[in-house]
Amino acid sequence: MHLVLISGLSGSGKSIALKVLEDAGYYCVDNLPSLLLPQLVGQLDQQGYDKCAVAIDIRGGESVAMLPQQLDALRAHDLQLQFLFLDAKNETLLKRFSETRRRHPLAIGDSTLSEAIAEERLRLEELVELGHHIDTSDVLPNTLRDWVRQFVAAEPGQGLTLLFESFGFKHGLPLDADLVFDVRCLPNPHYDAQLRPLTGCDLPVLEFLESQPEVLRMRDDIARFIGDWLPSYIRDSRNYLTIAIGCTGGQHRSVYFAEYLGRLFQSHARVLVRHRQIAPPATGSA
Repeated sequence: MHLVLISGLSGSGKSIALKVLEDAGYYCVDNLPSLLLPQLVGQLDQQGYDKCAVAIDIRGGESVAMLPQQLDALRAHDLQLQFLFLDAKNETLLKRFSETRRRHPLAIGDSTLSEAIAEERLRLEELVELGHHIDTSDVLPNTLRDWVRQFVAAEPGQGLTLLFESFGFKHGLPLDADLVFDVRCLPNPHYDAQLRPLTGCDLPVLEFLESQPEVLRMRDDIARFIGDWLPSYIRDSRNYLTIAIGCTGGQHRSVYFAEYLGRLFQSHARVLVRHRQIAPPATGSA
């Protein structure tokens, strides 16, 4: 059985992730108390389900604290297990709850929304490092759907997945980054009127950046640093390493760097490349 567990903060996009998996043919269960997880997995396995997704979060009560031990127990059995933790910055969560007018699960009595978010973050902090961490702040729903599809496409137990992520510093540091590189000091294609509407994936931007000696020098320095330390991260038995590269807007320089490094390290580990500030290419599906 392939089991995907989803957790994270309220308002971070768990319902979107679960819907992606439902559309992909997974048997999905939302808002399951962690206490019932072993029984559910056993029952579904007996009934012959081969793909299941379960959302467990603060709505299930105090039993969510049992999840780390339950994951260890589940990994000892004959199943493929992936754990996805969705997160978002406080200001993003406040905006989403304000727009949807939904009540936060911990907004009880005189508690404010900000206090409820802070309390939830505290209660779930031990879950953040249990699997793949995605910061959904400033991310469009279609982009999140694409990232979830990439995540479930990874084969569990196949070693380290190296994820290169571009972002714009004006949107803030991504919460899911393990390593952060700042390329704002490099020449900016934004100031060229012909390059401004393009992205770091477009050939004219590549040609502009690769004509700058300082771009090539920083690119090679970052690649050398990652190459030197990647074996240590692999020995640490990590499943995911997220390397974030930031420029001002997240459209040109950081995108170019993420794409280049993704190609460079394809032979070293399973590689994913994602861009926080530009939309994924259209797939043609509705």
